[in-house]
Amino acid sequence: MKIGVHLMHRLTLSAALPLILIACTSSEEAVASGDNETEVAAISPVDRLPFQTSQVAAFDEPWAMTFLPDGRALVTEKKGVLKLVSFGADGTPSMVDVSGTPKVAYGGQGGLGDVVLSPDFTNDGYVYLSYAEAGDGDTSGAAVARAKMVTAADGSASLNDMQVIWRQEPKVSGKGHYGHRIAFGPDGMMYISSGERQKFDPAQDLDQNLGKVVRLTPTGGIPSDNPMYNQGRIKAQIWSYGHRNPLGIAFDPSGNLWVSEMGPKGGDEFNLVKRNQNYGYPKVSNGDHYDGKEIPDHSPDDGFTAPKLSWTPVISPSSLMIYTGDMFPAWKNSAFIGALSGQALVRVKLNGENAEKADNWPMEARIREVEQGPDGAIWVLEDGGRGSNGRLLKLTPTQ
Repeated sequence: MKIGVHLMHRLTLSAALPLILIACTSSEEAVASGDNETEVAAISPVDRLPFQTSQVAAFDEPWAMTFLPDGRALVTEKKGVLKLVSFGADGTPSMVDVSGTPKVAYGGQGGLGDVVLSPDFTNDGYVYLSYAEAGDGDTSGAAVARAKMVTAADGSASLNDMQVIWRQEPKVSGKGHYGHRIAFGPDGMMYISSGERQKFDPAQDLDQNLGKVVRLTPTGGIPSDNPMYNQGRIKAQIWSYGHRNPLGIAFDPSGNLWVSEMGPKGGDEFNLVKRNQNYGYPKVSNGDHYDGKEIPDHSPDDGFTAPKLSWTPVISPSSLMIYTGDMFPAWKNSAFIGALSGQALVRVKLNGENAEKADNWPMEARIREVEQGPDGAIWVLEDGGRGSNGRLLKLTPTQ
């Protein structure tokens, strides 16, 4: 069945000229494990993008960013560096390295990952970081830590009293599919996307927290209203399961939790994540395994929760932001997804619990992160290496 679907895509792409087909020389999975190349979604030519881009800065393999209440920004680099970026009156950036970051297991998809602020950052000063952490032998796993950020009069900054508050269990071999994106919900709880580490079956194993979305208190405790709270420490963390490599997580203004995740060979997903739901991987997927083995498609009677949207050919979603600003009023409450192999910025229109594909803008670089700025501008980080330069770009309306 899926062979026919893939063939149909190829015929559609061949007939739909002119199209810009951005070649994928190395998928996100191939970087970590030598998987085969995969088809990449075609992007229709755009006479004029609805935004203009300005380069603000450049980084060494940037991964994530967030803005401080005073307009400064924090940017993570995979090798373990956290940058504090200030902007002059004319927008010119200056930056310092923040000391006190954790030691990371760098390589493949591993390294320093997400950075988010405590919901009460103005009062408590806590910064949350995710990263790949080395284990025994050649193993590793994602971890989340929090620390208080302190800035000095000379402009220097440090993270103090670092505490690791969550870890993937167990640590396993390989350097892929950590996931480790973080979002705080309107309930004040912390939600972490945990990849299945390219091990497949852990996504369905409730005695491991790989391939899950976990829900914790801001201090790493387990909320008593989690669905499996009384079933052991690992199960008690789990909010949803059956995920593959969830690299985007965000709440919309209505409180809905959305997750974007990489499918296998085809079948990238955009999921509405709900309590105690099983999203099926690796038992079902709209893609297939890289070795050619078929995976059954999602179907209405399979007992799993299907994605609201999927992409075959793939876009390789890297990040997720729900736009709430005023600079682009027509896009308010839309979801924005950074695309790695797709080298694009993707917009999804949200309507309650429904989602609709809207725009797919070519960016000519792998997009690692998308974030909303304090003034409503959209900021994107290019992925470093493999044809991308690690630039920080600010998107504003076309004049």
